[in-house]
Amino acid sequence: MLQAFLNIFRIPDLRNRVLFTLGMLFIYRIGFWIPLPGVDGEKIAEAAASAVEGGSGWGRLLQYASIFSGGSLSQSTIFGLGIMPYITAAIIFQLLQTAVPRLQELKKEGASGQQKLTEWTRYVTVGLCFIQSIMWLKFLMAQGLVVPAFQTQPNIALYYLAGITGLTAGSLFLMWLGEQIDKYGIGNGVSLILTAGIISRMPNAVMWIVNNLNISQQDQAGGISLLGLIVLIAAFVFVVAGAILITIAQRRIPIQQAKHTRGRKVFGGQRHYLPLRVNHAGVMPIIFASSLMIFPSAIFGWMSAQSASIDPQSWWSWWPGVTGFLANSFDIGVYPYVVMEIILIYFFSYFWTTVVFSPEDMAKQLRDHGSFIPGLRPGPRTAEYLETVMERVTYVGAGFLAIIAVIPAVVNRYMGIDFMVSSFLGGTGLLIVVSVGLDLMQRVEANLLMRNYSGFLRGGEQGRAPRLRSPRR
Repeated sequence: MLQAFLNIFRIPDLRNRVLFTLGMLFIYRIGFWIPLPGVDGEKIAEAAASAVEGGSGWGRLLQYASIFSGGSLSQSTIFGLGIMPYITAAIIFQLLQTAVPRLQELKKEGASGQQKLTEWTRYVTVGLCFIQSIMWLKFLMAQGLVVPAFQTQPNIALYYLAGITGLTAGSLFLMWLGEQIDKYGIGNGVSLILTAGIISRMPNAVMWIVNNLNISQQDQAGGISLLGLIVLIAAFVFVVAGAILITIAQRRIPIQQAKHTRGRKVFGGQRHYLPLRVNHAGVMPIIFASSLMIFPSAIFGWMSAQSASIDPQSWWSWWPGVTGFLANSFDIGVYPYVVMEIILIYFFSYFWTTVVFSPEDMAKQLRDHGSFIPGLRPGPRTAEYLETVMERVTYVGAGFLAIIAVIPAVVNRYMGIDFMVSSFLGGTGLLIVVSVGLDLMQRVEANLLMRNYSGFLRGGEQGRAPRLRSPRR
């Protein structure tokens, strides 16, 4: 393994790409410490910490947003919005491609159409940055987290102008960094930036474990015992292995290529496989389900807090009990919350698979290329079979996603582990890190093998070109 890493730096082109990628990620982390003008950093850090510890709706939203922004949103830096506005815009256009004929035509045009879609995605990214930055700045102003000098009437316009410009420019700069990594680096730039923000929270998680580690046999309040640490490490290894398995798992369908006779020669007839990913939807079902589950938890919590002032002697004195029951039922890690999240994950798994996977188009492509599934007629019968297989593998993939998604909430609630630590035991962040890490390793492996170097699977030894044997007479 060590020799394989050394081989990366023996190839000039691959070495330059890796160093360029690391340099871009280093620039991203520098911007993490540049604060927005007019924001009181100490107050916002204290308010974020108290909101997370108190379990309020804003605290849950902040925890979820910090997964993708590296925690910079709680510190209100210029990279506070992260790369998520660009990812959101890309998801919007991917969903619209199934409903808007114009976008479908652009997708079929190839490179020129993809360039046009990328341009429109950038415009939508600017609009999303503008809207999200206004909402965030208004919230800071309402909570009194702005420097008093910017709360007066003449300087409010300057505060909004500088804040909107800083947050929008920061998000667009991250989008540009991702494109530069795609062009001159190695790996998917946007995914690497998102992964860097997730991994940046790992040192804080390790420090929490070190500070709360108790060598005694029993767990104390707010601490973790040695046995609990061993269980935590074993659970992390198990979940990572499961995430890798679900990421690379495939259902291979045998494909037979038809034979073609041209003159005296026969072409085709090869047998190969059509790989269908078990987790075809990727991490999108967890993102959608987690985003939607924030709203009922926050809304019911706010309703419970507002109804606490109702007079017990009034005719609607039952209302505080109802809102309190709903707020407790939809708290993170509680049974109704977990059940609802699992239902949403299954729904969005099938929804996203339906959007991005078309059995009719795949059956048409197989027929046009002269291939068929043995025992099935090309055309509608093949499309029906592919749809049935995809429904079954999606059910299994959604089950794995549901297990991985609920592990952090359950560990956080019933084991007393901080959410910052338990989030590395599953959920959106872990799946993103695993998928991006596998993609990066495959790209590096391909570059090593292309230059006659063994990759990570063979210990990194330098390979030799195979000897050509002379044909027998």
